[in-house]
Amino acid sequence: MLRSLYSGISGMRGFQTKLDVIGNNIANVNTTGFKSGRVMFKDIMSQTIQGAGAPSDGGDQVYGGKNAMQIGLGSTLSAIDTIMNDGSAQVTNRPLDFAIQGNGFFTVTNGTDTLYTRAGNFYFDNAGSLVTADGWQVVGADGAPIQIDGIDTIKSFAFDDKGVLTIVDAEGETATAGQIGLTTFANPAGLEKAGGSLFKASPNSGEAGDVKAAGQDGAGTFLVGSLEMSNVDLTNEFSEMIVAQRGFQANSRTISTADEILQEIVNLKRG
Repeated sequence: MLRSLYSGISGMRGFQTKLDVIGNNIANVNTTGFKSGRVMFKDIMSQTIQGAGAPSDGGDQVYGGKNAMQIGLGSTLSAIDTIMNDGSAQVTNRPLDFAIQGNGFFTVTNGTDTLYTRAGNFYFDNAGSLVTADGWQVVGADGAPIQIDGIDTIKSFAFDDKGVLTIVDAEGETATAGQIGLTTFANPAGLEKAGGSLFKASPNSGEAGDVKAAGQDGAGTFLVGSLEMSNVDLTNEFSEMIVAQRGFQANSRTISTADEILQEIVNLKRG
């Protein structure tokens, strides 16, 4: 069979995956804390028809060097990267919305698992725990979930740009009730997406460091009353979609041409 037939198939498969990633990026263009992905390709091994030769100057005949003759056998996926660039901050003026300015991640737990997120839309439940929309508890700088005892008696509360929670109790007394913590990684791009705008540590992200207070070791600070939006660039996504579509079409044309050649070979028997 023709090599070009299989090269075209590998190209179509790769561009189909690229379109899948682009479609997911576009679907999450308004997802809080979403980090876009991109597809990278590499060539598959090449078949060597003739190896390279070194120059020869021995004797009366002198020959120059010769380059190798190789035929590529298509392409395959090299990587599907997660782009960790910051998304833009959207002002909401809601006191429990937080955008991180820096490299840190919110740390959340359900008592068994610990995950990480850049989505800072939080809530207080009826037990006084600071939680995500899915009920994960937000971990404080001391490593424990943030909780206000007797939340039904609290007159008011406020967070500052370091994530420090200040409350005013029923007697009008002011007190500090915790501080939102942040976690950093040696390689944030190595984190694995776990769904729900959550990430989990992987062998290549490095182990999560200790939960730390905002402003320490590059963890960042907070924009209170704002949310970090998706970092998807629609202009780039639609441009890449056109490239992927044309690449898919070009590879399908390669397959069609190879099929026509094979048909001509088959027809030789009839002639």
